[in-house]
Amino acid sequence: MTPTDTLAMLDLRSDTVTRPTAAMRRAIADAEVGDDDRDGDPTTRRLEATVAERLGKEGALFFPSGSMANLSAIWLNSRPGTEVFVDEDAHVVHWEIAGVAGLCGAQIRVVKSTQRVYGADDLRAAIRPPSLDAPDPSMVCVENTHNGAGGVVTPLPALRAIADVARAHGLPVHLDGARLWNASAATGTSLADFAACADTVMVAFSKGLGAPVGAALAGPKHVMTKLHKIRKRFGGGMRQSGLLAAGALYGLEHHLDRLVEDHEAAQLLARTVEGAAGCSVVSPDTNIVMIDLPSARADTVCARARELGVSVSAWTPSRIRAVTHLDAPTSAIEKAAPLLRRAIEETFAQ
Repeated sequence: MTPTDTLAMLDLRSDTVTRPTAAMRRAIADAEVGDDDRDGDPTTRRLEATVAERLGKEGALFFPSGSMANLSAIWLNSRPGTEVFVDEDAHVVHWEIAGVAGLCGAQIRVVKSTQRVYGADDLRAAIRPPSLDAPDPSMVCVENTHNGAGGVVTPLPALRAIADVARAHGLPVHLDGARLWNASAATGTSLADFAACADTVMVAFSKGLGAPVGAALAGPKHVMTKLHKIRKRFGGGMRQSGLLAAGALYGLEHHLDRLVEDHEAAQLLARTVEGAAGCSVVSPDTNIVMIDLPSARADTVCARARELGVSVSAWTPSRIRAVTHLDAPTSAIEKAAPLLRRAIEETFAQ
């Protein structure tokens, strides 16, 4: 890789940067389609049935994005003027432009975690005693894997304990499982076992599975009609959506089993970069590597890394995020990781 050869640039900013493989493009081109908003698109219906079966849920609905699916689940399960319990560093808090407040009329109640992600005791401590002056709680959200914490997996026993606390208070649980595929691959826990801890579950196809677009929201059969209307209200009614669903189906059928390769590549990256100029690396559970720098120079490191042919993102002024994925195999990480280490060392040598 040369500093000016953009074609050689390895993009590790996110696993959303993947491009459809040639075989996925053929599946998209050959997809059987129909008007999904009128009669049901056959390929989309097949995807929804497949997702529901894998998650052990009665139904599923295809969405353009995971953010829209998350927001639809919150609209479904919460009420205006109530509190939604969410981890303080969750995607729905920081990266969904206050949709919970702006569109659902609910208030986020952040759960402060005593470890890398919140647990049952943390949730229990966040639930207020009944009061005439405090908002009522309405639902609990859990993110697995947890993006902001560095692709951390909440293991099944911990997830079950969180669900037990929620249900003891009569609160439905929504699982933001955008990368639930990775949690399953890393632990060997089935998708259905994870999903059984929640009333509604969102999974995304445009990250580890390499599809260009899409997510699904799964749950009980009796809420599917409600979710269809909510999706439509948010502008998510689609026509020949089978073109998009075909890419997601291909990812499910061909890219799910290879996720462990991304996890191994992340571990290689972490080992190579650890200690560079005094930085420390959050040990990756899955495919996200968080690199904590000695001081707030993340933008400078990212700029230098890009000059060397590796694109990573500044997560905070002193933290860098790198994500391994379908388009960044271990062979590429073997070349890129020393360059990222070099970018860190050169930045802090100045």
